[in-house]
Amino acid sequence: MNDDMLSQDEINELLKGVSSSEDEDSSQSDSDSDLGISDYLSDVEQDALGEIGNISFGSASTALSTLLSQKVDITTPTLSIIRRDELEDEFPRPHVAIHVNYTEGFEGMNLLVMNTSDAAIIADLMLGGDGTNPDEELNEMHTSAVQEAMNQMMGSASTSMSTIFNKRVDISPPGIDLMDVKNNEGTKHVPDDDILVKISFRLTVGSLIDSTIMQLVTISFAKELVNELMNPSIPEEEPVVKQAGEPVQQQATSQGETHSRNQPYPENNSYSNSTSAPQPSYANRGQQHLGGQFNQRDVDVQPAAFSQFENHQLSHEESNNLNMLLDIPLQVTVELGRTKRSIKEILEFSQGSIIELDKLAGEPVDILVNQKLIAKGEVVVIDENFGVRVLDIVSQEARINHLKK
Repeated sequence: MNDDMLSQDEINELLKGVSSSEDEDSSQSDSDSDLGISDYLSDVEQDALGEIGNISFGSASTALSTLLSQKVDITTPTLSIIRRDELEDEFPRPHVAIHVNYTEGFEGMNLLVMNTSDAAIIADLMLGGDGTNPDEELNEMHTSAVQEAMNQMMGSASTSMSTIFNKRVDISPPGIDLMDVKNNEGTKHVPDDDILVKISFRLTVGSLIDSTIMQLVTISFAKELVNELMNPSIPEEEPVVKQAGEPVQQQATSQGETHSRNQPYPENNSYSNSTSAPQPSYANRGQQHLGGQFNQRDVDVQPAAFSQFENHQLSHEESNNLNMLLDIPLQVTVELGRTKRSIKEILEFSQGSIIELDKLAGEPVDILVNQKLIAKGEVVVIDENFGVRVLDIVSQEARINHLKK
């Protein structure tokens, strides 16, 4: 070998060094990109998020099924981590992105991503089509239809979340974008965080859709959901309203009238919302719950008084008020007869079966108004239609007594 040339052994050694350096760089790059969900969320947090998604989207699938008149299934979710700079690889084609902001209960945003073809089928079903030949290009009407479907779906999901977290959860009306990551269009509602949690659900709609719908949330929002589930916040107790002329009520612990702090007071009750007088608090109602028993207080109970209609003469004003009711439509029914049969006998009915009624042939039929008997009559034929001739009017006293039953 010449002095200016390298031997084969020297060349091999040099190649080993280059290869080793490339392997180390490649290994370092792979370790940076292969971060798993466990690097950000513990197993318990993953299970909790999956359960939240399973319950909320299970309710959402029921709402969507009612809207589309199709069987809708949304399976148990799977969780993964996605980098924001990898969104183009994750969504190489345009997708439909639905963003929802939480207005009460939580602070954050929920981004739902679905295939454009799936959104087109949903839009076609919403507009009365059969979903077999949807228009692939979504126009304004199709977008509005998908938006309404997602509004019902996410509204039902937020209602389920209210039950899960035992507090009120409200969302804003959903917005919809055609997300084209490659051309940086429709991505303004994608969270700015570098690392996002992707919650994937398998969505099936009848035999028309068998695809994946994805939910993108930030790590902080995912942890907030889990923390609220594991450590629910205690609702603030409502102050007891002092009644006029009454002393301020003592703490419930001294009277045995405590109310569980985990059960917030009802927001709606049957009392008037008038501001002319102070309203009774929840603790001052006639019956209070205590350890599964009721503590009954002494109250002044009187029977309700009703006007008697027998032999009652209407005044001029009452007569005018009665005239206002004369144009109200009522349902008139002519009943030929009745009978009772067992379930076994009813199941044996077939074409040609004869059902015997409780009335004799030629006996007057019953004339009912809003299911109340008012007269007796006989069946007649008027041209080609059946009719009934009134034979006897049930007396006023009998009708009033009948109404009392």
